[in-house]
Amino acid sequence: MGLLTKEQIRELIKEKKLVTADDVHKMLKEMFADTLQEMLEAELDDELGYKKNGIIPEKGGNRRNGHTKKEVRSGYGEIELSVPRDRESEFEPIVVKKHQKEITGIEEQILSLYAKGVSVRDIQSHLNHLYGVDISPTLISNVTNRIMPLIKEWQSRPLQKTYSVVFLDAIHYKVKQDGQIVKKAVYMVIGVDLDGCKDVLGMYIGEHESSKFWLTVLNELKNRGVDDILICCIDNLTGFTDAITACFPDTEIQKCIVHQIRNSIRYVSYKDTKKVLSGLRPIYTAPSEEAALIALEDFNRSWGQRYPLVIQSWQRNWAEIATFFKYPPSIRKLIYTTNMIESYHRQLRKVTKGKSIFPTDESLLKMLYLVTQDILLKWTGRVHNWGQILLQLSVYFPDRIKSHLV
Repeated sequence: MGLLTKEQIRELIKEKKLVTADDVHKMLKEMFADTLQEMLEAELDDELGYKKNGIIPEKGGNRRNGHTKKEVRSGYGEIELSVPRDRESEFEPIVVKKHQKEITGIEEQILSLYAKGVSVRDIQSHLNHLYGVDISPTLISNVTNRIMPLIKEWQSRPLQKTYSVVFLDAIHYKVKQDGQIVKKAVYMVIGVDLDGCKDVLGMYIGEHESSKFWLTVLNELKNRGVDDILICCIDNLTGFTDAITACFPDTEIQKCIVHQIRNSIRYVSYKDTKKVLSGLRPIYTAPSEEAALIALEDFNRSWGQRYPLVIQSWQRNWAEIATFFKYPPSIRKLIYTTNMIESYHRQLRKVTKGKSIFPTDESLLKMLYLVTQDILLKWTGRVHNWGQILLQLSVYFPDRIKSHLV
């Protein structure tokens, strides 16, 4: 049952002469302000000992010392309250705290909308339409700036000592810098720990993607407590393998098969694309590395003369492409592509697609962080079939994960 009966509501409509939704909004705003004012009065009455019958305490007791006008932002717009002052007590108000300017959770709503990729202009329009609140772009910026300390804390949080698999890849955005629009790379790291849980270990904004910057990222992971990574999954960026080996010399490296195929197609005429793709398939679907090498040789005989660069690319990257052949299907499926981090990037793009250009690196980082926090809430389970995967990893890396199995 509601607070009012239908008859009382009809009487209220008649008494207040309510005709439009704006009339209802105005009435509710007045009621909200009056109710809040009474709560303030009642709170101070209780603190100072005033009686319900209006009797004032004896001389020498705490007495009110006038009122102070205070404007606060509510769900019904700006309202003015008359806040009682007390002369002697160290009274700490609860209803509207000292210096409080916000009583509706507007900040949380701004962050929620920002995390969903809503533009500043649309946030303004939404809050004004829904609550009658006029929010300036500066206020929205100030609200989102308050999460920067949280981002820095998240970026520097301690990590686990050992990760079974780590995926490294960059996503690119356009950002204004020194009056120009430049393309920035956001270096993303996703790790799967020895419990089979995945997490975004960090995100770092840099210039164009380079192995040198990846070396900085990997050193950052070491500084935050990562001692060992069993397998790293990466794309075909030149120098990537050297950067990983410099930080984690025992880590096995798996280059993404999908990236390798994409790079191969760049050298192929459109009319031959389907045939070349069909010819490559027996290589990466082979049951063993020996069978894959035979399939590669067959492909070379069919297409090597016409597309020698394709063959050279597979041969040059073979050591990191063929890593997954030594593992059983459950581990192969996990590591042979960077699908895990590609899926994460797709979720980011769903939100950021409305922002063709970011005004600053900081604005880009804020949005990606907020979207990531929403995504992490959904990453509650372990990697599929993790019990079997961990058992198999314990055979391949017995000394490196032995302490976790004890």
